[in-house]
Amino acid sequence: MTVINSPLPDKERDIAGTALQATLVDLLDLSLVAKQAHWNLYGPRFRSIHLQLDEVVTTARAYADTVAERAAALGVSPDGRAATVAATSGVPEFSPGWTKDVDAVGALVRAFSAVVERVRERIEQTGPADAVTQDLLIGLTAELEKQSWMFQAEHGG
Repeated sequence: MTVINSPLPDKERDIAGTALQATLVDLLDLSLVAKQAHWNLYGPRFRSIHLQLDEVVTTARAYADTVAERAAALGVSPDGRAATVAATSGVPEFSPGWTKDVDAVGALVRAFSAVVERVRERIEQTGPADAVTQDLLIGLTAELEKQSWMFQAEHGG
């Protein structure tokens, strides 16, 4: 049941809603990983990476809100609860404790790679179902790939 009438037929709403929900949890988890790294970072490149991690958090949270609101507009209730994120995210696990700058960068490179791969699959899935959702995911992917490039350049390989 939905209290919001979807502009899409049920099948297309379900495809778009599934893609949006999966993207939402990946973005929420990416923001948590980046914040965990931000808080526990140490090393000679601390300041620049610390600030770069804040940019990841800001981007991931802003897009998470946009993705969740798109789902709601389609009549799909977004689920950003911690248990849902923990159970369904595709972001690689981040180790607890203090994290050397180079290790944090490597972890973010892996996280971006996983999220970009998953969102690119959703772009393909949503194309026939909802061009608006597909466009949102395309814009998100461009931003994720930009941030991924920056972390890869920082990582050096």
